[in-house]
Amino acid sequence: PACARRIDVYSCILVEDLSTWLQRISMSRRRRSEGSDDRDRYAKRRRYEDDIEEQLESLILGVGEKSTASLESNLEDLAGVLASDLLSHRKRILELLSKTATAMPDKTSVYSTLVGLLNAKSYNFGGTVVEKLIANLVEALTSSDFVNARYLLRFVVDLVNANVIVPASVMAVFESFVSVTMESDVAQVRSDWYVYAVISALPWVGAILSEKKGLELDKLLDTIDQYIGKRNKDHVEGLRVWRTDEPLAQRDVSIRHFYY
Repeated sequence: PACARRIDVYSCILVEDLSTWLQRISMSRRRRSEGSDDRDRYAKRRRYEDDIEEQLESLILGVGEKSTASLESNLEDLAGVLASDLLSHRKRILELLSKTATAMPDKTSVYSTLVGLLNAKSYNFGGTVVEKLIANLVEALTSSDFVNARYLLRFVVDLVNANVIVPASVMAVFESFVSVTMESDVAQVRSDWYVYAVISALPWVGAILSEKKGLELDKLLDTIDQYIGKRNKDHVEGLRVWRTDEPLAQRDVSIRHFYY
């Protein structure tokens, strides 16, 4: 009888342990199932977000291409679409717009206009774009990426035409670049590039600067003209236009010839 009682006790313990074990398995499976559901929902959400960002990229990079509608109409429609997505996709939109400055420099005025339209709908967005472009410009100059630096400068100054920045800010940037020519012991190739960057950007903003900041623009052009007049004009043989200086010597043209 004692043995039987022990067997009954062991059986009860075994049944309880088995029941507990089965409950644990059930709970573990339930947790795995719930975790799997969460992962599925996250994956679906991620795919949905990726699809939206791909569509935004396609719309932004495609604006200004051949279309049956006018460019003005396409830009206004695109600005409306992007404005509605700024809250949830602001970072991606900002990255794409700043990317166009260097990837699509031939459409600078298209994208500067788009930034202006977005700025009208979301006041702080234009300032955010300018900050991003300036940061990219500084990075390009630091890494000696002078081609992209010139494209970025062009995009920044063109934003004055879209009422994103004021003419005084553009003049401040130009004056900062030209001030390099006044540095002591500076390599001519360095000062040449900064002057060239300003000259190459002037066509995008020269008209409005002449109207709004005429005196400052004249002073800037005088500074550039004086620099060009005093710089070393010994041309590298491979860059010479003529083989000899007879009958006409190669010379640099005054900046005034381009604007007057």
